[in-house]
Amino acid sequence: MIEILVPVLVFLIGSAVLFFISRPSLRQPHSHGYYRFLAWEPILALVAVNLWNWFAQPASWHQIISWLLLSISLFLVVHGVYLLRSMGKPDSQRQDAELLAFEKTTRLVTRGAYRYIRHPLYSSLLFLAWGVAFKEITILNLFLAADATYFLVATARAEEIENVRFFGPAYREYMQQTKMFIPYLF
Repeated sequence: MIEILVPVLVFLIGSAVLFFISRPSLRQPHSHGYYRFLAWEPILALVAVNLWNWFAQPASWHQIISWLLLSISLFLVVHGVYLLRSMGKPDSQRQDAELLAFEKTTRLVTRGAYRYIRHPLYSSLLFLAWGVAFKEITILNLFLAADATYFLVATARAEEIENVRFFGPAYREYMQQTKMFIPYLF
């Protein structure tokens, strides 16, 4: 009973938190935050479904891949947020209500991970989704990770439209020089 109840509670409480954070974006169906919420939900479902699998069979090949992907995810989120906050010069006066505080950048960041990929934070979520999916390889996990991937691509595309609107030609040029999520590949 507890093996089912705890994951359900994790999902419901997590969804409430994500809904609260995403409120402004959910009022704007074509904003990147709207799609980001739709990507967060299958990732949260993956975490809930795999709650009991995090440390099962620690030396298995799929757990090793999982921990590698999760490590990359952690690095990218920490590194990406640091760069946005330190180099992007976030300004709370920026009139994009659907943006989270650290996303309200006023300068285009093209250093660090941003030199190679346009979306390190979404890339982090991509690695998180697949890292959790590799905890136990099942059809459900693969479906949820693919669902998250689909919505992360939609999120990035919506954000790119917003960034072109805000940063103009500089962002278009930046798009030509970088990949979306994985350096040199995608």
